[in-house]
Amino acid sequence: MDDRSATLADLREIVQQFVEARDWGQFHTPKNLAMSLAIESAEVMEIFQWLTPEESWELREPSPQREALCEELADVLAYLLALSHQLRIDLSSALLRKMAKNEAKYPVEEYRGRYGSTDNRRRQQP
Repeated sequence: MDDRSATLADLREIVQQFVEARDWGQFHTPKNLAMSLAIESAEVMEIFQWLTPEESWELREPSPQREALCEELADVLAYLLALSHQLRIDLSSALLRKMAKNEAKYPVEEYRGRYGSTDNRRRQQP
């Protein structure tokens, strides 16, 4: 299973089966899951904390640091899927609604090649 073949429903079910097998549902309150999601997200940031922009791009290549990043991103995804499951949020629909709002808020003609309220054209990606 990879990104091309897995659906969000597949991944959500894998996480839910893991949780149910351990009887952890009792601990999976929305509050606890939201906090865990934030904590795991901070662990992703910690990997990048002291890297230069150039060094951050090096995480595309196999390394122990990249493997650590993969694990932290998987933790973030697992908690996101668990939280959306507990609150009965369809993530695909939520994303599509949010992207439609973003399209209206950031029209291509006005924001192509820049971000924020000032015109900052520096590129961070090689």
